[in-house]
Amino acid sequence: MSRSRQPPLVTGISPNEGIPWTKVTIRGENLGTGPADLIGLTICGHNCLLTAEWMSASKIVCRVGQAKDDKGDIIVTTKSGGRGTSTVSFKLLKPEKIGILDQSAVWVDEMNYYDMRTDRSRGLPPLSLRPANPLGIEVQKGKFPQKDLEMLFPGMSADFTSENFSAAWYLIENHSNTSFEQLKTAISHLKRHANKKSEGSLAHVKGGLSTFFEAQDALSAIHQKLEADGTEKVEGSMTQKLENVLNRASNTADTLFQEVLGRKDKADSTRNALNVLQRFKFLFNLPLNIERNIQKGDYDVVINDYEKAKSLFGKTEVQVFKKYYAEVETRIEALRELLLEKLLETPSTLHDQKRYIRYLSDLHAPGDPAWQCIGAQHRWILQLMHSCREGCVRDLKGPPGLHGALQDLDAEVCASVPGHLGQTASLKRGSSFQPGRGDAWRCKTPHQVAFVEKLTKLVLSQLPNFWKLWISYVNGSLFSETAEKSGHIERSKNVRQRQNDFKKMIQEVMQCLVKLVRGALLPLGAAEGGGRQHGGWEGKAELSGQWLAHVIQTLRLTYESLAALEIPNDLLQTVQDLILGLRVRCVVVTLQHTAEDIKRLAEKEDWVVDSEGLTSLPCQFERCVVLSLQSLRGVLECKPGEASVFQHPKTQEEVCQLSINIMQVFISCLEQLSTKPDADVDTAHLSVDVSSPDLFGSIHEDFSLTSEQRLLIVLSNCCYLERHTFLSIAEHFEKHNFQGIEKITQVSMASLKDLDQRLFESYIELKADPIVGSLEPGIYAGYFDWRDCLPPTGVRNYLKEALVNIIAVHAEVFTVSKDLVPRVLSRVVEAVSEELSRLMQCVSSFSRNGALQARLEICTLRDTVAAHLTLESRSSFKQALEALPQLSSGADRKLLEELLSRVKSGMHLQLACFQAAPPPAVKT
Repeated sequence: MSRSRQPPLVTGISPNEGIPWTKVTIRGENLGTGPADLIGLTICGHNCLLTAEWMSASKIVCRVGQAKDDKGDIIVTTKSGGRGTSTVSFKLLKPEKIGILDQSAVWVDEMNYYDMRTDRSRGLPPLSLRPANPLGIEVQKGKFPQKDLEMLFPGMSADFTSENFSAAWYLIENHSNTSFEQLKTAISHLKRHANKKSEGSLAHVKGGLSTFFEAQDALSAIHQKLEADGTEKVEGSMTQKLENVLNRASNTADTLFQEVLGRKDKADSTRNALNVLQRFKFLFNLPLNIERNIQKGDYDVVINDYEKAKSLFGKTEVQVFKKYYAEVETRIEALRELLLEKLLETPSTLHDQKRYIRYLSDLHAPGDPAWQCIGAQHRWILQLMHSCREGCVRDLKGPPGLHGALQDLDAEVCASVPGHLGQTASLKRGSSFQPGRGDAWRCKTPHQVAFVEKLTKLVLSQLPNFWKLWISYVNGSLFSETAEKSGHIERSKNVRQRQNDFKKMIQEVMQCLVKLVRGALLPLGAAEGGGRQHGGWEGKAELSGQWLAHVIQTLRLTYESLAALEIPNDLLQTVQDLILGLRVRCVVVTLQHTAEDIKRLAEKEDWVVDSEGLTSLPCQFERCVVLSLQSLRGVLECKPGEASVFQHPKTQEEVCQLSINIMQVFISCLEQLSTKPDADVDTAHLSVDVSSPDLFGSIHEDFSLTSEQRLLIVLSNCCYLERHTFLSIAEHFEKHNFQGIEKITQVSMASLKDLDQRLFESYIELKADPIVGSLEPGIYAGYFDWRDCLPPTGVRNYLKEALVNIIAVHAEVFTVSKDLVPRVLSRVVEAVSEELSRLMQCVSSFSRNGALQARLEICTLRDTVAAHLTLESRSSFKQALEALPQLSSGADRKLLEELLSRVKSGMHLQLACFQAAPPPAVKT
């Protein structure tokens, strides 16, 4: 089976030499993935796995055992990598034999050694209690180098307790100068010692049996003597003497071994103290370690050490431990205060807040640090919002110029504000239309708009982390597993209690946002709502519709971002209400500004008439309205969760009145243009259009417009407005979901028709009255008498003059608009026919020639304007003819026909204008 890791490799060991049971640190690569992965560790051939402590994949700590080899490799074996190799070696040194009375600079471990050669199962006494000289003769150390002996006896040892004991090495090292006789004595000593051990304890008992009996007899005699003497202490008695002997023996023994035993007691007490310091050095060093780790910011290490110390010494009764543990608690309390201070610091990141809350939870800080952090963040957000307003207001009241924050707005955002206004509807006419306002506003952002941009960016940068902090507080992810388990019940109670408080915090932030925006964009409304704290913008003019639309888009994006955090809709309702209010205000302001722009259209009337008798004014009006509605397209569109702008009847009525006002303002412009004095009409610019094929000779010859011509042009525009423009605008209103379109159309049409009728009557009065007034003087010129007149030879001059005047009216109207010709001429003919009928009816009697002359003139006029006769004019001509005597003979009728034919042929050229078949007459 293939292994997933490389074999272990040992690259270092520290120290690299030492006696058995030396603690060493092994370093290398791939030393295992964990304690369970380490399955083998040998140093110089000895298995050290039992004492091995796995620290990491590159570090293992263990103790060197009794190895067979004095020098060897370090081999590590793991499950994941198998048997490893080593690039270093360890040298095992021989321990020095220290007797019980020998002085030493180090502590001797009193551990059991096992004689592996003689008895594997029986433990021998400590090395210090064994005979230091097994041969029983004086040791004479040689001066042979240790390295030479190791090379001479490879793999052997001079230690007589070792399995690899070499007698030759031992004799060279300890008895190189001993004589042969002494060595024989040593052999005898070894034999005796060996025999004693072979005889065992039973042999010792047999050999000293008599001694035991003698001791028993002595003890019995002493006992009997003591009973005979009694139990009282008598001076000179045997008991007293024995006690004195024993005391002297004890004092002598104490004198002999007092120094040794004193040193041993002192050493034991020192050893015990060092053992306590070594064993509990974690607690004794903990206060200093806590301070160091706090300075380094290793709060996790501090918390782990504190938890360990608390579990070990939290309930101790040992005074020294209590003292040090109290020091630990003092430093931990300082750490709690430090962490709480850092937690409540602003500004701070969400990651740091969670980290400090978890630390305080692990340290069992009193109170609720997480809720304190939420409260601090809430106050910080409100402070930032008010500081933002104060800064912008200061910049507004300071030197003129744009605030630096305005430069933060993206150029694309600024360009997108009027972007939708640039796309115009595909209108049929009016290519000469120029916008009323220039493009200077593109490079200047109002202070209020810059403030709203900055304020919403601030809210979007702070509120998401604030909301996420609350969510983490609710679901318990702010706390560690231990703290979560221990405080779950208590925290769940806190959450239920805190929910309403947090809801109020969010509502307060939203209300602050809404009030600040209202204070900036709607100063009057904000002042009424209660606060100077949200005002300060009184000196600024109200924003235009385009900038209000940009602000609405900004607030919509803000609302979408907040809704994406899954904040409940009821907490964001105030923002929705603000957006709805701004949308309504934007519609109202846009329509008001549109009315102002339309009012200025009168100044742009160039009086250049096209082939249909129209100027550019109706098209400019339509385009102005369409552009205004297009600018409101995004405002009127309902985003998810938004209500319609027209949901309130009051808003519907206001918008309807503003729309009607737009129409009526333009109608007023038309009336103003129609009644403008001749001296106020600027026709200097008409010279640029003198070559236009749409203009006729009368205008080419004289650039000054008469009041009659202006009336005709305005009448032509009114007709176009009624037939096309108003209906088209109504369609645009309906397309943008305006309410009350029928009312808008009806009121506008009524006003337009009223103006049209008044202007038409004015024109008819100007043109028809002179013609009608000239009839009676013309008829009776030269003292003409119907009862005494010559036979008729043709029509008289008054009728010719009247026809020429009607032709002049025809020419004037035809020059402006062909469509107006039937309407105007019909009314003129009606007036002339009515006057002629009245004059005929006023004649008391006619002679034959007079009746024939009158009939000739009436029939000539009737037949000439036959194309423009109406029921009224026909009735008038009929009444006029009925007032005349009937022709009694055929000769008179024949003469009348001849004279009619002669008059028509004679005025053929002049009467040609009346012969074209016009469209049906328009009812006035």
